[in-house]
Amino acid sequence: MAVKPVVLCLSRSGEAVAHRVAKLLGAEVHGRDGRVDQADAFFPDALEYTRTLFASGTPVIGVCAAGILIRAVAPILSDKRAEPPVVAVSDDGSVIVPLLGGHRGANRLARQIAETLGGKAAVTTAGDVAMGVALDEPPVGYRLANPLDAKAVMAALLGGARAKVRGEAIFDLASDDAGAVELNVTEAPLAGSETCLVYHPQRFALGVGCARNADPEELWSLVQTTLAQAGIGGGAIASVNSIDLKGDEPAMNEVARRLGVPLRLFTAAELETEAGRLANPSDVVFAEVGCHGVSEGAALAAAGKAATLVVPKAKTANTTCAIARAPDPITDHAGRSRGRLSVIGIGPGQAAWRTPEASRLIAEAEELVGYGLYIDLLGPLASGKARSDFPLGGEEDRCRYALEQAGKGRNVALICSGDAGIYAMGALVFELLDRSAEQLGVSDAARRVDVVCSPGVSALQGAAARAGAPLGHDFCAISLSDLLTPREDIIKRLNAAAQGDFVIAFYNPVSLRRRTLLAEAREILLQHRPADTPVMLASSLGRPEEHIRYRKLSELEVDEVDMLTVVLVGSSNSRLAQLGEGPRMYTPRGYARKIDGDLA
Repeated sequence: MAVKPVVLCLSRSGEAVAHRVAKLLGAEVHGRDGRVDQADAFFPDALEYTRTLFASGTPVIGVCAAGILIRAVAPILSDKRAEPPVVAVSDDGSVIVPLLGGHRGANRLARQIAETLGGKAAVTTAGDVAMGVALDEPPVGYRLANPLDAKAVMAALLGGARAKVRGEAIFDLASDDAGAVELNVTEAPLAGSETCLVYHPQRFALGVGCARNADPEELWSLVQTTLAQAGIGGGAIASVNSIDLKGDEPAMNEVARRLGVPLRLFTAAELETEAGRLANPSDVVFAEVGCHGVSEGAALAAAGKAATLVVPKAKTANTTCAIARAPDPITDHAGRSRGRLSVIGIGPGQAAWRTPEASRLIAEAEELVGYGLYIDLLGPLASGKARSDFPLGGEEDRCRYALEQAGKGRNVALICSGDAGIYAMGALVFELLDRSAEQLGVSDAARRVDVVCSPGVSALQGAAARAGAPLGHDFCAISLSDLLTPREDIIKRLNAAAQGDFVIAFYNPVSLRRRTLLAEAREILLQHRPADTPVMLASSLGRPEEHIRYRKLSELEVDEVDMLTVVLVGSSNSRLAQLGEGPRMYTPRGYARKIDGDLA
């Protein structure tokens, strides 16, 4: 799913222009709190807000001074090949400046906005200025086979060389048969060079089929051989296609990944509508999956009613493939995607502790699922997205819903605080996938989704960082909630951790009704470590109301702790260093003892 741009408006003087741009792009207007009257979302800090959007891969159009956008994103610039477009629009709409991502859509956005507003697109990339084209950004439906050579070809043209155009003229450039560089638009597997750019019109749909868990190399070898024999370049393939029952096949997903195109899936009923156009209909296949052909049917269904089957089914022992050709490049993909569930840990709360991968997956998602407070913490990343809020205590319903939505071909993000694999929803997702239907598992469609787990900063890590370095030696985490773990098991783990002299992070230390286990844990620990062992209490980590304090183990009081508090209990070796800004907690690793021993 392409990430929709966000239009930022910082003042009332640019509000009308911002809404015109948003209407043009089907985007939302996000306005500076107190300075804009009407917006879909509001923010207090323009620099932080812009930076958060940019880090997530969201295109940003700012109706404001260009310098504001530059100052916001400058600290996190890294790779121009992956960063989203950033465009500045003057308050009156007279000037539109693509600041970043000129050949990743910013120049196109600037021209599109300028045409609507009657302003001037101040495009500065050399090729666009000198020739009015960007050779590394071909029209939709065409793919540049050798993008790394585009810079050399552009440099030659800017230096006065002429271009020889072969095939379709997809750029507004005159052709010179004696030109020193060549632009070749072809379906064939032509090799490009520093003097020849090759563009493939993506008119072909590849249909595939395979036995369960077929070797990806077997299918890839068949596809490569078939393309070569048919004289079709890999870049001319628009999509890889198959029956939905095979959506989780490693071989098919790997072929799509190597070709750099989407995997699209069809139901058996959809494929059966192509039965009359199949070259090799099979009653055996029909008895097995409910349609008379998978690879041929999927290729035809993806390429459309006007398509022709140019390569009938080819096969190996465990795989099949077929190719259909559409009359025009395929830009609107039929079928549905496999579906993806991203299980995301967003950290304790603040955006600065959220990983770039987590932000990107959230920005790409169509729907956000989670406890409402956690989704609210996403700020701008949640704005405008479908969201399904679940209460505390509805964890299984939450995970099941997320999986089933992904099973429909949607891109879903399951939002968790901290790290999703630490006392969060990650384990429950895989438990549901591992259950049979009789054990109240999930549907077959949900089992076939792509599950991506993105790490987050856990409460344990956040608390440790605020403390100093309490996890410098062996440590463990124990949840004191007996809702899912028998009380006797918790006591057993407490005794083992106490005897092992681990630094211990207590998760879920108390609740409104559960108040005794933390006190029991204190008494167990006091049997094995000194009364003055440092204890850190960290509440609401990473949020404005964050509160850090230290206590001696013997003075730890249950009433000081709530559900939003992480309790870090030091080992017998943990210390509090009294520094100018206050105490900092650490646990020696033993380096000093080693140095002392070496010097002795």
